Amino acid sequence: MMPAALRRLLARCAAAFCLAVLGLGPAAAEVHPVRGFLPDLKFTLQGAGGATVTQADFADKVVLMFFGYASCPDICPTTMAQLAQVTEALGPQADQVRILFVSVDPHRDTPDILQAYVDQFDPHAIGLTGNEKTIADLARRYRVAYQIERPASTEPGAPYEVAHSRGIYCFDQQGRARWLASDSESQEDLLAALRPLLR
Repeated sequence: MMPAALRRLLARCAAAFCLAVLGLGPAAAEVHPVRGFLPDLKFTLQGAGGATVTQADFADKVVLMFFGYASCPDICPTTMAQLAQVTEALGPQADQVRILFVSVDPHRDTPDILQAYVDQFDPHAIGLTGNEKTIADLARRYRVAYQIERPASTEPGAPYEVAHSRGIYCFDQQGRARWLASDSESQEDLLAALRPLLR
C-alpha cells in the first residue's frame, strides 16, 4: 500500500495541475522517497534527429525527469533553470546526471524543437516526445496529469494552452524511482536528495 505522505505529494502534483488550469498558485514544496511505490524508469520516445531513445540510453546515470512543453510561459522554464542550477552545483559529478524533459504537447513539440529548448538551460539535458498514445501511456505510468486546451480558432497554427502537473521524478543509476519533488522545491533540498545517489 502506498504511504499516506506519498499519496499527499502525488495529490499536490495533481493539485498543481488543477491550480494551473484555474490560474492559481503553486503547490507546497516537498521531496519524498518513492522507492518501491512508483515504477522503474521505462519508456520509448523520440529524441533529436529522429533517434529512438529508451531508458537503456541512461544506464549508470541518475535521471531527473520532468513533464512539460516548450512553449510553456512560466512553469517549465523556471523548473528547467532550477534543475540546470542543481546540476551545475554538482561540479564534476554533474556528468552522472541527466535531465529528461518530456513534452506533453506532441502536436507542436518536435524532437528537434525540444532539444533546442533544453539546450538553452543545460547542455546535457535531453528533450523527448512521442505520439499522443505514447505520451498518454507514459504520463499514466507516473501519474502525471495534463490537459491540452482546444484552440480558440480553427486556423492552422492557432495558439492553445497546455496545463500539466509539476512533479520532478528522480531515478537512480539502476533506473529505480527514488524520489519525487515539487517544482517549487529549493535548490538546496534537491541537492541534498540527489547527492547520496551519486558516486
